[in-house]
Amino acid sequence: MAQTVVLKVKMSCQGCAGAVRRVLEKTEGVETFDIDLKEQKVTVKGNLQPDAVLQTVSKSGKQTAFWEAEAPAQPEVKPTEDVKPAEDVKPAEDVKPAEELKPTEEVKPAEAVATA
Repeated sequence: MAQTVVLKVKMSCQGCAGAVRRVLEKTEGVETFDIDLKEQKVTVKGNLQPDAVLQTVSKSGKQTAFWEAEAPAQPEVKPTEDVKPAEDVKPAEDVKPAEELKPTEEVKPAEAVATA
């Protein structure tokens, strides 16, 4: 029974497409194939298992993976808790601005560290 296998194959030029074409022409069970260089898409029809087609095209030396159909749109996820707008949030009273913070240990200049 004939199957259609669609692969994403990393091809940057006609030479890459030619390498894929050569391995497919030599493969027993391949009835037809289409190589779309722009989309980097290879469609193979024939009496072959999808994994066998993937392995065969991988022999061309090109990075090969199964073409993934577009994922269906995900439903919008709503938060489970009520989220308050930022204007309702008050800053903590015990937080000091950075300029008021004092270092906990003395900071030495780089020259002093190198000679120490």
